Amino acid sequence: MHIGFAPHRLWPTDPADLAGVLDTARLIESLGFEHVIAGTHLLAGDLGLSPDPMVLLSAVAGATSRVRVATSILIAPLYEPLVVAHQAATLDALSGGRLVLGVGTGWDRAEFDAVGVPFTERGKRTDAGLATMRALWRGESEVSLGMPPRTPDGPPVWIGGTSDAALRRALRFGDAWHGSGDPDAVTAARARIAQLAEGTDRDPDSLGLTVVSMLLPPGFELSGKSPGALLGGDQPSRESIVDELGRLEEAGVSSCSLWAPVDAAALPDVLGWAAELI
Repeated sequence: MHIGFAPHRLWPTDPADLAGVLDTARLIESLGFEHVIAGTHLLAGDLGLSPDPMVLLSAVAGATSRVRVATSILIAPLYEPLVVAHQAATLDALSGGRLVLGVGTGWDRAEFDAVGVPFTERGKRTDAGLATMRALWRGESEVSLGMPPRTPDGPPVWIGGTSDAALRRALRFGDAWHGSGDPDAVTAARARIAQLAEGTDRDPDSLGLTVVSMLLPPGFELSGKSPGALLGGDQPSRESIVDELGRLEEAGVSSCSLWAPVDAAALPDVLGWAAELI
């Protein structure tokens, strides 16, 4: 199971927390982690700051040489598909094929209102956008991208969501399903994916399973409220974290992306702890 890390504190409130993001990305690479992730929200709102993932990952790719760069996630219906396809193809080419495009439909209605996109059409727009991007990457569209991708058929696509519509979307367009870090949820999603694949041309075993987990090692202080369940339980120990990672792997997870809900200053120490553990 591959392990990746976010290079900055989740939704920081101070721009200064992002000052060392490239140094942290280089540290992630030097410690042997497989990929770097970056999420997105267009608006700060109550969550805090969220840098644009394509811009951030472009900088990370330029500052590193091996580690993969993954959006986790890009809110696809907020963007023009041709523009995203061009950005992704360019980053895929310039990074030497290191890009993974993780996408989802989003949940914050305020962001959709801000860009004039109907919130109720987000699923339909995501499906149409993914179909457009795949056609552009494969050279099957009426127009040609300004920059073709380095990776045949375009960068790998991870598709988030737990609804049947999201799982069908993953089967239709995805290289992997991208979900929560709970082993039971992964097992349930895997079973449902198999059911939904019946009668289609897609082998459900060809769809990878990827997750995002919140890592708070023992001895570290939680910064604010974790946006998701902590890896290893409410009071995680070294043993419970190792156990849950093992159960994720047994559930079929091929890639686990970690956010550390700690202050920015503590992130390098968390990375060191995780590298020693993993």
